[in-house]
Amino acid sequence: MHAAAFLAAAEALPVGDLDTLAGDGGIVVAAPHPDDESLGCGGLIAEACARGRSVRVVIVSDGCGSHTHSASYPPDRLRSLRESETLEAVAALGLAPEHVRFLRLPDAHVPSEGPVAEEAAAAIAEAARDCAAGAVFVTWAHDPHCDHKASAAIVAGARLGAARLFAYPVWGWSLPEDLEVGAGPEGYRLDVTPHLPAKAAAIAAHRSQTTDLIADDPTGFRLEPAMLVRFARPHEIFIAMRPGMPS
Repeated sequence: MHAAAFLAAAEALPVGDLDTLAGDGGIVVAAPHPDDESLGCGGLIAEACARGRSVRVVIVSDGCGSHTHSASYPPDRLRSLRESETLEAVAALGLAPEHVRFLRLPDAHVPSEGPVAEEAAAAIAEAARDCAAGAVFVTWAHDPHCDHKASAAIVAGARLGAARLFAYPVWGWSLPEDLEVGAGPEGYRLDVTPHLPAKAAAIAAHRSQTTDLIADDPTGFRLEPAMLVRFARPHEIFIAMRPGMPS
């Protein structure tokens, strides 16, 4: 199926609730970069926290690739900033900081396989065991970013027991319309309308990505307002992943 048709079908998936997605278990959100957790799963995290479910967030990369030419924010300082932004973001969603783990793999160089990928998979599996996860969520394998693809591969290779696997698109919407992405989607949409204010606050907490906070890197990344409209919609999309392989 071509990307345009796939994503249109994803936007028409049946609406499910947290029980549909995760049964009565907890959830793990694996995010390639600090901010993906809020963009793709902010409403999900807020819903799980509001319902008293155990939630774990695993940030895979160090996020240092967003502003590689900034003198005021060299890598160590940028990493610290992005981690503090993430903790502020998840707090807006109702999650305590001790439930976030930063793996600090190199931004734009997260491996899909090999010893480092296996260690990341083990960390995600540990998070799943820690919260008795009924479901694990990671970025869509067709998202046009190498770290998003790698994170999907890492989760697909993790030993997650009976936990269900779901993919959430972040940048898939920018794919060429005629790109082949495989069979049509299965999965669910989650109504996050009650949590949109919290989700907006979480996204805004990532100031290094949404404002001119880092002003000395003209090549730096920024989430423009027009891009953020996509993440203010009333449903979040979760595509069922086939066991053992990214979808």
